Amino acid sequence: MTFTQALKNSIDWQQQAHQYLVQGLYGKAANLYEEAISVEPDVRSYYWHLGLMLLLQAQEAEAQTTWLLGMGMGDEGLETIDLWTAELVQILETEAERRESLEDYKIAWVIRQHIREIAPRNTNNLLRSFSLSIQLETFTGEDITESGIIELLKEKNSDDIDINLLLEVLESLLSYAYAEQAVIRFAEACINYTAEPQALVDTVMYAAIKIAYSGNKPHIASRYAELCLDKCNNLAEIQAQLTVFYQNCYEYDKGIDTAKSCYELAEGLHEKVYRNYLVIRALMSASGYWEESCSMFYLHRDLMFSLIEEWPTNIGKNFISSLFVSPFFSPYFKDDLPDNRLIQNKIARLCYENYQNSVKEEASIVESSQKTLYSQIVIEKKKILKIGYVSQCLRRHSVGWISRWLFEHHDRERFQIHTYLVGYLSVDDFTQRWFVGNSDRAYRSDVLGPEVLKQIDEDELDILVDLDSITSGHTCEIFAKKSAPVQVSWLGWDASGLPSIDYFIADPYVLPDYAQEHYTEMIWRLPNTYVAVDGFEVAAPTLRRDQLDIPNDAVVYFVAQKGYKRNPDNVRLQMKILKEVPNSYFLIKGPSDEKSSRTFFGKIAQEEGVNCERLKFMPIDISEEVHRANLGIADVVLDTYPYNGATTTLETLWMCIPLVTRVGEQFSARNSYGMMMNAGITEGIAWTDEEYIEWGVRLGKDAALRQQVAWKLKQSRQTAPLWNAKQFTREMEKAYEQMWEKYTQGNRT
Repeated sequence: MTFTQALKNSIDWQQQAHQYLVQGLYGKAANLYEEAISVEPDVRSYYWHLGLMLLLQAQEAEAQTTWLLGMGMGDEGLETIDLWTAELVQILETEAERRESLEDYKIAWVIRQHIREIAPRNTNNLLRSFSLSIQLETFTGEDITESGIIELLKEKNSDDIDINLLLEVLESLLSYAYAEQAVIRFAEACINYTAEPQALVDTVMYAAIKIAYSGNKPHIASRYAELCLDKCNNLAEIQAQLTVFYQNCYEYDKGIDTAKSCYELAEGLHEKVYRNYLVIRALMSASGYWEESCSMFYLHRDLMFSLIEEWPTNIGKNFISSLFVSPFFSPYFKDDLPDNRLIQNKIARLCYENYQNSVKEEASIVESSQKTLYSQIVIEKKKILKIGYVSQCLRRHSVGWISRWLFEHHDRERFQIHTYLVGYLSVDDFTQRWFVGNSDRAYRSDVLGPEVLKQIDEDELDILVDLDSITSGHTCEIFAKKSAPVQVSWLGWDASGLPSIDYFIADPYVLPDYAQEHYTEMIWRLPNTYVAVDGFEVAAPTLRRDQLDIPNDAVVYFVAQKGYKRNPDNVRLQMKILKEVPNSYFLIKGPSDEKSSRTFFGKIAQEEGVNCERLKFMPIDISEEVHRANLGIADVVLDTYPYNGATTTLETLWMCIPLVTRVGEQFSARNSYGMMMNAGITEGIAWTDEEYIEWGVRLGKDAALRQQVAWKLKQSRQTAPLWNAKQFTREMEKAYEQMWEKYTQGNRT
């Protein structure tokens, strides 16, 4: 049978051509279309298919020539050519979709580039091209710029664009290349594209939150959040996120203004509590706004007590984690253990009960299954305890620097370690080495979601440890669920006050003897110290005295704390020390607004009769290793009060520099005291304001005493509990075993 005869049954030969295509026999398929053209040269679709077969054989020039030949025959009008173009595009689109379904992304991308040349205004094709570039990991911002899609979106031809596809591609771009300026412009064009942009705004804000916290890029996150302002119905929620982004990337004025605007939009009492917290956070971050901060803090106390009195039971689940952190700043303003713990415990209880109400049915199911699970475990004689650690700070962060040694020294024959990295877009080398590498199982999640909670449940842990405490609202949702029979708080800020947490790790020093009556958790005191490190990495110093116009024979005092900890009462004591020590200078370092900080310190210095030229403000160092090296410029470090240093204190002592600390009654006012005791140092420990000044002056004037303290600190590296992380780990492990034994016996006390 001739091909002419075969054409009479065209369905058969076209099916054969399609089979050749599916089988990858493009040459045979091309032969069929060539013969068809020789018999029926006026049928344009044959040219479209033939060109596709040539393209699949990497004969791109020949494919284009074939398509042009089909277009150029006859003297047809533009409407007809447009129809033919649409027909060609549809054929190519069909094959591109088939390739995508087969995950043959490279060929699909090539086909879509030719669709782009034929129909450059086909926005859906452009969007799918971006998606393929991401799959192939070849996407760059130039893909957006060169495509012209932003201009097309500005034309608002909404009938031409698949909104679901637009959302999907936008989400992918925000995950893969959020830092590209072209992606930011694309996101803006997407939001402005439709009159109802809420879904697009939600996508952008969800990505912004991940970028800010998991990606640690708040300056980029703020750009995205700004695009969403005035584009949706939840302006206050966007402002709430944006004010934190601004604060975290040191745009302090914007942070303050946005926080105040956000507070003005608050309606319910619980909203006012959280948004007033944001105002305090903005003011405290900047430093230098103490009087206004105090005013807002006392308003905050009133709001929190009003909320406690009202005791709402229908706070939305999405808002609970925000409300949970609202008492955070209480210990920065005053050293009042009973009052601060009362507020913290009450707010934590309120959040806990609202969480239970919001997931009542789910919680009852989980609780029931856990009772069965753990009753079975109790019967067994456990040989290996399964310990879970939850944190968003297991990286180059205070929690990471301190906790890494516990992971390093854990006895893996007696303990199985599960680590839950909540809030990580990726895992860097530090996290991989110290935490993932030292875990039996490690899980990473860019946000807290149901999959994280489900994973914790499925792992059937014995003990779950919170490393972040009140510094993260995640704590409430994870630990209120009671996914392990024993739950513990360690590090972070202080005990969270959640009724579902059993123990709070402390030591003989960091909490006074009477503290238990103010905690809902059982305080578990380790025999020596509640933290220990084997040391710190130190780089080469980048700072010299002559660079700061400080004489070599001067006495240099130093403080390195963020704006939160700059309490004027404490700064006044520091200025009194400076005034009493001739030829002394005060180096001030820490994230804050430089202008307002200079005003803040300068005003107190002038009031105390100290020349402001003796105050030196230092930029943040490029790394923690460099910061530690640059500590060598200091003769004496002056600690903050009522909120002491923690990691900064450890670094100071490791670098063998004398420290003066004021001891209080709350956890945050006793950190440095406990660390100094566990390093074998009592010189510099002050129990009153007067002693703080006395020790500061004495250490400043007595070079021999400073040398003696430095020598004792150097010697302590070989003997002190603070520098023996292996011993500390054994003590923590013993505590875990005793906690488990108490649980199996039905006794927490």
